[in-house]
Amino acid sequence: MGARRMQNSPSRIDPDDAVILFVDLQLGIVELSKTLTRERLEKGVRGLSKLAGIFSLPAIVSGVPGQDGSAPTMIPQIADGIGGYPVHTRYTADSFRNEAIVAAVAATKRRTLLIAGVSSEVAVQLPALTATDLGYRVSVMTLAGELAGDFRSAEAQSAIGVLYEMATA
Repeated sequence: MGARRMQNSPSRIDPDDAVILFVDLQLGIVELSKTLTRERLEKGVRGLSKLAGIFSLPAIVSGVPGQDGSAPTMIPQIADGIGGYPVHTRYTADSFRNEAIVAAVAATKRRTLLIAGVSSEVAVQLPALTATDLGYRVSVMTLAGELAGDFRSAEAQSAIGVLYEMATA
């Protein structure tokens, strides 16, 4: 099965149809990154946030409570481009299992979801799969997200290959 292509479009992402979901870009979790330095992660998030501001892309911010139950404290680079924002606290790994987040995304009336976050193998992957099932076009913003696990083993590389095949089928 070949890749689907957008007809008459200079870009695969139409800014008038895109919404950004920032996931788990919060203190206490960004430090778990094993694939990006903190500095590079922050630069990627700042860049994506500024693009959101430039292109007037709505942004939804999601995080999990701290171990003590406190509200998530997001990294300041998110606000660099979008200004103030509410944080949608969730209690499951999949943001699209949280009614408030799904409602916030649906309220934008946009069908292309750009996801950036920490723990790409869980907190980014799960909402990407669920959103795809719900009919959204999904892109993962890898320069503004990372993996918390070690994916250098042959088994991990094989799993990533399977996910890639599923996503591009």
